[in-house]
Amino acid sequence: MDTNVRAVDPREHINEEPRNDFSDLVVGFTGMFAFMFVIFFAMVIIKFIAG
Repeated sequence: MDTNVRAVDPREHINEEPRNDFSDLVVGFTGMFAFMFVIFFAMVIIKFIAG
């Protein structure tokens, strides 16, 4: 029984975009931190106004 099997090396990453994963991580972390920072101070201001 002879089958045509084409083994593709998964390390080739043919369709992968050339991106810098570390910069994506830093941008995402900074963006989320800034968003939470704004939310935190908005909640503090609302607490002082309402309370």
